[in-house]
Amino acid sequence: MKRTVYIFAAAMSLALTGCGIYNKYERTAEVPANTYGTDIVDTSKPSLAELSWREFFTDPLLQELIDTALVRNTDLNSARITVEKSEAALRAAKLAYLPSLYFAPSGTLSSFDNSPVSKAYNLPLQLSVDVDVFGSITNKKRASKAVLMQAQAQEEAVRANLISTVAQQYALLLVLDRQLEILTATDSLWNASLETQKSLWENGKSYSTAVNQMESSYLNVKTQLVDTRLNIHQVENTLCRLLAITPQHIRRRRWGNFELPSSFSTGVPAQLLTRRPDVKIADFAMEEAFYNTQEARSAFYPSLTLQGTMGWTNNVGIVMDPGKLLLNAVASLTQPIFARGKLLANLKVNQLTQEDVRNKYVQTVINAGNQVNEAMADYQATQEKDDYYKRQVEVLKGAYTGTHELMDNGKASYLEVLTAQEGLLNAQLSEAMNLYNGAQALIALYIALGGGTK
Repeated sequence: MKRTVYIFAAAMSLALTGCGIYNKYERTAEVPANTYGTDIVDTSKPSLAELSWREFFTDPLLQELIDTALVRNTDLNSARITVEKSEAALRAAKLAYLPSLYFAPSGTLSSFDNSPVSKAYNLPLQLSVDVDVFGSITNKKRASKAVLMQAQAQEEAVRANLISTVAQQYALLLVLDRQLEILTATDSLWNASLETQKSLWENGKSYSTAVNQMESSYLNVKTQLVDTRLNIHQVENTLCRLLAITPQHIRRRRWGNFELPSSFSTGVPAQLLTRRPDVKIADFAMEEAFYNTQEARSAFYPSLTLQGTMGWTNNVGIVMDPGKLLLNAVASLTQPIFARGKLLANLKVNQLTQEDVRNKYVQTVINAGNQVNEAMADYQATQEKDDYYKRQVEVLKGAYTGTHELMDNGKASYLEVLTAQEGLLNAQLSEAMNLYNGAQALIALYIALGGGTK
């Protein structure tokens, strides 16, 4: 008899293993080679993503803003709440292995053909246990854990994006401050040029058209000053919204004091799989789909439920007093035979979902590699242009000074001065914006590599 039981148990174990309803998830999607591309992979130094955000952003005023955002930002707090909900769901899934116990008292009053009223009562404790013979509860628990991991990765993604956005808006404020300085200085210089041109006109050495042209350019600088101040105000308000505070002035340093790491590497592409929140979310989505499919398979097998009742009653066919102890135990096995195609349809839907999320995982990795490649290319381009802008500004300063002196001596026209001063202003503004673009690209690279999640 024992031998028969052992053989039956071994056969059942082999059958359950073969159908896979107890198998654990293993990633099967193939990650493309050369995820970053073939031209930017650099492993000579530590990966940029290994730096914490405090090590990456060393400006203390920026750190203060990020700290505030991490505490107050509404989107991040919503992501935290989602994680807590998923944790509660996982706890419930784990407790599904335990029996449910209910206290279900009941009483009846009955009388037939004006007979005396009889009083019956039941004071039972009811116990019910779902036996996880075919893995339904186990797969539900594992799927719930995968959902929790997705929520945690989503919180990391919101956190990284929040840090990135605050830093980029802060850098934009600094470059706008720099442009405001340039425009303010230009305002003074062009006002002097306008006064010189007026003096030449009054002395008959110039024409009124020259004065008008000079004044038009000078007024254009005035309007740029107004626009820049407005842009500063708007960026400050954007930061206040991110920090969930009322509109106010944002304390900040000068652009020259804003520094980002200058020595770094991208690291190897495989690190994306453990650092990028979106890649982790896609991986955990595959895991959830896998266990949902396992659960759909387990629905084809019998479900076993054990129920028991213990209590006190005076109703055992006839009403008697005093009551007696009540004991009852039931075991039920339910085997699906025909469920109008629902079980097959549910399995097919889950299998297709599994295939869909596997494709999305591969695409997510490809997108991540593209983002790293683009951010690195953007950063390298701004670094190359930086020297050109510096030289251009230096050359145009000399040209402006020289043409202005020539105009003062009547040896150059106002058009030459206008061309020189407008060229200098545009070059200075472009140089400042290129510095911001470089900072923005480096921040984007940091986030693309999976930085800012911790």
